[in-house]
Amino acid sequence: MDVKLLALMTLLAVVMQVPTANAKPISLVERCWCRTTLNTVSQRSIKELKFLHTPNCPFQVIAKLKNNREVCINPETKWLQGYLKNAINNKQRQI
Repeated sequence: MDVKLLALMTLLAVVMQVPTANAKPISLVERCWCRTTLNTVSQRSIKELKFLHTPNCPFQVIAKLKNNREVCINPETKWLQGYLKNAINNKQRQI
């Protein structure tokens, strides 16, 4: 009985000393930012645009509005498509 108790205590001591990983669980790492998107957002109310492309999510566009609210915009929106085309053309001209 004493040998089993000693073995159990030794095993617990070893397990307690194993460092924990700093990585986030997969469910948090691979979560998409945009669950729903808006089709109508006034361009004048946008302060900043962020473009995210994560492995398991579609292309995501996050707009920070002037009232500091963040919303997801549908990437298929016409004005956004035009904005992206102009940005790509300007970038190609600079190269």
